[in-house]
Amino acid sequence: MSTAPALPRQPRRLGPRGEAWFDRGLAVGLAGLSLLIGVAAGAPDWALLGLLQCAPLWWRRRSPVAVYAAVAAASALQVLLVDMPLFSQLAYPVAVYAVARFSTAVAGTVALGVGLVAAATAAWDWTSPYVDPVDYPLQQVVSYATTIGVIVVAAWALGTLGRTRAAYVDALRTHAEQVARDAEQRAELAASDERARIAREMHDVVAHGLSVMVVQADGARYAAAKDPDVATAALGTIAATGRESLGEMRRLLGLLRSEQTGTRPQPGLDDVAGLLEQARADGLPLTVRLPDPLPSVPTGTGLVVYRVLQEALTNVRRHAGLVRDVEVVLDAEPGGLVLRVTDDGRGAAAGGAGPGEPGRTGGGLGLVGMRERVRATGGTLATGPRGGGGFEVVARVPV
Repeated sequence: MSTAPALPRQPRRLGPRGEAWFDRGLAVGLAGLSLLIGVAAGAPDWALLGLLQCAPLWWRRRSPVAVYAAVAAASALQVLLVDMPLFSQLAYPVAVYAVARFSTAVAGTVALGVGLVAAATAAWDWTSPYVDPVDYPLQQVVSYATTIGVIVVAAWALGTLGRTRAAYVDALRTHAEQVARDAEQRAELAASDERARIAREMHDVVAHGLSVMVVQADGARYAAAKDPDVATAALGTIAATGRESLGEMRRLLGLLRSEQTGTRPQPGLDDVAGLLEQARADGLPLTVRLPDPLPSVPTGTGLVVYRVLQEALTNVRRHAGLVRDVEVVLDAEPGGLVLRVTDDGRGAAAGGAGPGEPGRTGGGLGLVGMRERVRATGGTLATGPRGGGGFEVVARVPV
């Protein structure tokens, strides 16, 4: 069994509080050592310059440009007061690093340029008192200037590298947050689609089962006085339909609770014949024309055809009134299936205005659910009353 490689340990980083204390310690430490060196050497100007150069480092993250300007001004003052390097000059590369790290690229470049000029100026100031002008003074000046310039360039390069790396990490973090938001939105959309799908399934199951039970119950009520055997058969059909509908509802509710319900799969094209036989047994006068053999189609396509047919038959029971013939035709055409369900009932012709006859164009969800199912497969659904009475449902489902 393969195991995922361990992630490399991330380096420890200071938090905001730790960074603040580090800056304070750096400023206090450099300023304190500079004061001690100045006092020990009996040079108050050294102590003053050390304080002026090192104390601003306290605010190097908050105001890097201002801190650099203060340190650079104190270093320029040193050229006028002292003709030798001081310990406190360590503050200058620290200030250059702060500008390159915590400010903009332009400010860092300006600090680098000023630092290189300052390196040449300091080298000339420190070497001129000790070198004879005739004894190749430029060699000493270039040597000192190069050494100081390398320190300045290194501080600028490290600061620039830190700034670009921080910008890259921020960009990665922003991208990751955007990806997380997109994933959350996709999950919400998928959940919404799943809820709509389950709602359609529940509507189909409940509407079909209850319509069959209502029709059979009415028939049993009328036949009970004259022919008890017919009433008994109708009651048996009611019980069987109720059990089947309850099983379907348990399966759908199981989908909401778990990804694996252990129940039977969704109905498909092979179950259409059984659905039609059940409709005949319920008393619908059907004329059926199915392809023989049934074409092999994807599971999703078969489910859509089955549900559309189921809902169409349910609507006939609920809204068509007295029908003499319900024609069901399923044709396999190039690129898809065409399902046509027509009836000669009077529900559509009457407009659904009569008592107990809600009509086909009411506020129910049956036609809406059928249309959503067919559109989800890229197909089309046409519904409407027929000339001379009746209603027609035509669904084209691509394969």
